[in-house]
Amino acid sequence: MESRLSDTEGEERQHEPLLPRGRKDKSQRAPACCSARYGLALLSSFGFFVVYALRVNLSVAMVDMLNTTQRAHRNHSSSVCPAHASPARPKRNHTASVYDWDFETQGWILGSFFYGYILTQIPGGYLSGRSGPKWLMGLGILGTVAFTLLTPVAADLGASYLIAVRVLEGVGEGVTFPAMYNMWAAWAPPLERSRLLTISYIGAQIGTVVSLPLSGEICFYLDWTYVFYIFGAVGLLWFVLWAFLAFDSPNSHPWISERERVYIVGSLKNELSPSGGHIPWRAIVTSRPLLAIVVAHFSYNWTFYTLLTLLPTYMNDILGFSIQQNGFLSALPYLGCALFAMMSGQLADYLRERRRYSTVTVRKSFSVVGMIGPAVFLVAAGYTGCNYTLALTFLTLSSSLGGVSASGFNINHLDIAPSYAGILLGITNTFATIPGMVGPVIARSLTANNTIEEWQTVFYIAAAINLFGATFYSIFGRGSVQPWAVHADSYSRQD
Repeated sequence: MESRLSDTEGEERQHEPLLPRGRKDKSQRAPACCSARYGLALLSSFGFFVVYALRVNLSVAMVDMLNTTQRAHRNHSSSVCPAHASPARPKRNHTASVYDWDFETQGWILGSFFYGYILTQIPGGYLSGRSGPKWLMGLGILGTVAFTLLTPVAADLGASYLIAVRVLEGVGEGVTFPAMYNMWAAWAPPLERSRLLTISYIGAQIGTVVSLPLSGEICFYLDWTYVFYIFGAVGLLWFVLWAFLAFDSPNSHPWISERERVYIVGSLKNELSPSGGHIPWRAIVTSRPLLAIVVAHFSYNWTFYTLLTLLPTYMNDILGFSIQQNGFLSALPYLGCALFAMMSGQLADYLRERRRYSTVTVRKSFSVVGMIGPAVFLVAAGYTGCNYTLALTFLTLSSSLGGVSASGFNINHLDIAPSYAGILLGITNTFATIPGMVGPVIARSLTANNTIEEWQTVFYIAAAINLFGATFYSIFGRGSVQPWAVHADSYSRQD
């Protein structure tokens, strides 16, 4: 049957141009400048800026939320580097409350976000496909904004209330990535996927780059409560823009040019499923290409979330940087990640468009570089001792190379099943959220004495998981649209 073409036959087709050259037909490429699709990329990038700013600001604020006795206790180890001197600055404002949270409590607070985040991944992919991704994503982020603004109140009530608020923030943010993947399934022409998605998701890295140092400055000049108020206000601004300027598909966009609309719709007509509301669940959950993405996503996120939640703590407790220096230096790895992600997106689409390499080769190559590279430099960072410059260089290189994977397995959902990309992302992100839940707890339990040797163990674990994920994806990853994703009707009797 045509619907049961082998993966090998599908991969061979990746060498053919996805958009025939020289054809002056109705799907002729539309300019990128001032286009609706690139406008959507920028607007969604702002949205993911908000998403990650709200997610990571607690990592910096946490350093200032602990009382001085607790901070002194945390820095007792003889293995911790000497404090890194910083220029004299105005006396800090100490009006905000501080708390006596032990290491275990800190780990649960930092990881609690992901307990809510994991719950809405698959529902987010399903609901955005049924009812449209625009409002699901918009209302999800708006809910996160609301709970962010309540964070100071919750912290005053107790650690359990703060954990509950962070869980609810995760529930709101859990729908954002699956919803946006469903939107890109209708908006991203095949040969522009890497470019558009890296522009869109680079907002997450920029949000981290901006929020880490800015949170440190806010903590210093105001107090930690304003971290949540200021970023919450930015989130409200994004929601207003999203409500008026975003649309579910080119056909529903009132201001898109006819040339661009025809180009987008025409380029996707052979990749989207004609099956209506049917979802081939059995084929999806038994798909080896999807399992390969699940393993790669889980593995990469273990390293990513370890650094995301605990890098400010590592900067403070091991390298001896103050709260102001902490924010700026913690942001350097994510600035590098954003730059590498942008460059990799351009290069990946160039290689595919010029037919130099197949889609599967591009995805696997970029994933290997983006996973093994970070593992090597993360382990190396653990052996730099108190060489501040070398430690920061290796941590920055580790995170920067991770940005290359943005054009690897991260986009592969749209390659193998564009019609169900939101659901597939929901499935993979569900498993990829587990590291965010358990990683901080395990890392803090392994670093109770805050010695360099303990942190080396944390880095080794993350590197080993990354290496396994890269190997598994290299073996089982695929780059072609899977038969069940186009001819879903042939699977209906199996479900």
